[in-house]
Formats: sequence, structure tokens, C-alpha cells
Amino acid sequence: MPARFALPALLLATLAAAPAHADQTDPRLPALFTRLHAAPSHADAAPVEAEIWEIWTRSGSEPADDLMAAGALALAQQDGDRALAAFTRVTQMLPNFAEGWNKRATTLYLLGRFAESQVDIAKVLVLEPRHFGALSGLGLCALQQDRLDLAAEAFRRALEVDPAMPGVRYNLENVEAELKKRAI
Repeated sequence: MPARFALPALLLATLAAAPAHADQTDPRLPALFTRLHAAPSHADAAPVEAEIWEIWTRSGSEPADDLMAAGALALAQQDGDRALAAFTRVTQMLPNFAEGWNKRATTLYLLGRFAESQVDIAKVLVLEPRHFGALSGLGLCALQQDRLDLAAEAFRRALEVDPAMPGVRYNLENVEAELKKRAI
């Protein structure tokens, strides 16, 4: 990936206690997304983002949550194969759990398997169209494939949900500048 594009920090699965039912269907999410969209700065948006990630990461299934934690640990240890196995198992157990697919997509991206990552991102976005992390990931995959129009569209969509993401805004500005240069 060109050095001028920022790779957002991965938000790994949190081990904090959460309600038994938490995922992309959690009833707290609409209000959180309203707050996120209205946040005037990244500093204001960051705690709201963290709440959303915490909700998304909890499936409500102890075995799946254990696998999510194991996959996150494997990612932290840069063991992509082990992380992929854990997240794949989560998606097999809970095919409607968006964050299982998102973590698998992230792992595939880190393994350089961009087209496969995009397939998983598409599944995430069917389940949770507001998934700003998946939208950003879609943009990063498109960058790796030199598909700048798709990258710009994905980054724009991410910013529609979460306008205060500096890395995504930076990436969008650079993609748009590159598209202008190529149009000349």
C-alpha cells in the first residue's frame, strides 16, 4: 500500500462484560449512531465509536465470544492463520453475526487476500450497513487493487456514518487527489 494512505488502527475484541444480547441488532445502536454522526470532533466521537465496537463484538453466545477473543489475541500476536480459523468458526456458528464476518475480513486483508476480504465485507454490510469499519476496510481493499473510484466511494460512505474518522478522511483526500491527477 502506498505510504501516503493511513491504515486505521485495528480495534480488537474487548473482553469487558456486556449484555447477553449485543450485536448489530442491539437496540442501543440507533441512538449511538445519532451521537456519532453529530460528534464535532474525533475526540468526541472516539468514546461513542468504542461503545459501538463493544456492542458489535458481543454475539450473545459464550462459545462464539470466546472464539472472537481467541481470534483477537491471534491477530495481536500476528498469527493470521489462527485468527482466520477462529473467525471462520464464528461465521459458521453465527452466520448472521456481522462482527464475525468483519473480523474475518480484517484478517483476510492483513493476509493480503483482498478479494476474499471484500466478499466478507459485503456480508457485513448486508447485516450492518452502518459498519464504518467495514466501509473503511472496503476502501483499503480497493486501494490495494488500484480501484480508486471504489475506494473513494467506500471512504465517503464511511464518513457519512462517522464523519470524524481522520484516517478515512485522509485516505479520501489522497484518493480524490490521485483521481484528479489521473484524469488530466
